[in-house]
Amino acid sequence: MPEKILLVQTAFIGDVVLTTPLIKAIKKKFSNAKLSVLVIPETEGLLKNNPYVDDVIVYDKRGQEKNLHAFFQLVNRIKQAKFDLALVPHRSYRTSFLVFLSKIPERIGFDKNQASFFLTKKITYQNNLHEIDRNLSLIQANGLALKEKLPELFPDKNNFARVESFLAENKISSNDKIVAIAPGSTWATKRWLPEGFAKVADWLIQNEKAKVVVIGSKEDEKLANGIGNFMQTKPVVACGKLSLLDSAALLSKCKLLLANDTATVHMAVAMKTPVVEIYGSTVPAFGFYPYGDGHLIIEKNLSCRPCGIHGHQKCPLGHFKCMKEISAEEVFNTVVKKLKEI
Repeated sequence: MPEKILLVQTAFIGDVVLTTPLIKAIKKKFSNAKLSVLVIPETEGLLKNNPYVDDVIVYDKRGQEKNLHAFFQLVNRIKQAKFDLALVPHRSYRTSFLVFLSKIPERIGFDKNQASFFLTKKITYQNNLHEIDRNLSLIQANGLALKEKLPELFPDKNNFARVESFLAENKISSNDKIVAIAPGSTWATKRWLPEGFAKVADWLIQNEKAKVVVIGSKEDEKLANGIGNFMQTKPVVACGKLSLLDSAALLSKCKLLLANDTATVHMAVAMKTPVVEIYGSTVPAFGFYPYGDGHLIIEKNLSCRPCGIHGHQKCPLGHFKCMKEISAEEVFNTVVKKLKEI
C-alpha cells in the first residue's frame, strides 16, 4: 500500500472541482497514506479546508515558473518527497514527464495522453463517462454511490461572513430568492448572448421577485456590466469581488445557478445548488455536464454541434446558431420550472 501519494491536476478551476471526488476516494481507499495535490496558483484556493488533502503543492506553470529551470526545481522537490504513487488525471505531456523524471515508482494516468509512455499503468479513457467517473476509474472507484461521487468544496465561517457582508451591502438577505448568473467562459462560442441573460434577469426580478447576482472572475466584470446595460434593473455584480471559496459560499445561498458550460457549474453542484446550463458549441456528451440529479440542460440539436472539445473565439461557420436559436423565453421558462420544483 502506498504511503505517499501525489495527485497532479494543473488544469483549470472546473477540472480541480471535478477532481475532488477522486481526492476523497483516494483517502478512503488508502486511509493511512499522505496525499499531496499539485495545482496551479489560480486553483489553490479550491482545496483550502479540504479534509482529505494533506498538502498542496503550487506550480505556477504559466507565470513565474514557466521556464525550464523552475520545472526541474519542481522535479527535484517532488523527487525528494519520495512519493510511492502518482495519479495523473490531467492528460498533458508536461505532467506525465514530471512524474517520470521525479522517479515516482508507480505512475497511473489515462491512455489517451500524448505522453502515456511515461506512465507505468494506463487506464482506458472512456469518452462516454462523466469526467468524475473517468477520474475515479484511475483507482477503480467509479462504482461508488452517487452521494460519494459528488464534488465538494469547503468554505469556512470567514467565507460565509464575507458573503453575508457582500449581500447586505447590496440589500440582499439570505431569505431572498437569490438567482446566480454565470455568463462567462474562456471561449466566446460557449457564451450565450448578453442581451438574452439581461432579459431573463429582468423577468426574474419582475415576475419572480428574485435577486439576481452575476458571478464570475475579474475578467467577467466587463461582460457582467454589459449585461447590466441591457437591463431595466441593474443586477448585483460579484465578478472579481469574491475568492473562489467566497463564491462557493455565495452559490450555497442561491436557489439556482443559470450558466454557460463553465467551471461555476461544478462549483454550484459542489454546494448542492441546482443548475440550469446553456450549451452552445460544446455538448454534454463530453462529460462535463452538472453531475447528479435535479439539473436542467438547454441546447439546440444542430448538425454542426459540437464544433470542438473546448470551443472557439468565433463560430467556425459564421452563424452562431447554437446560441442565437436559444431564446430568452425558453431559458426563462426553464429557470422558472426549476425554481418551482425547489
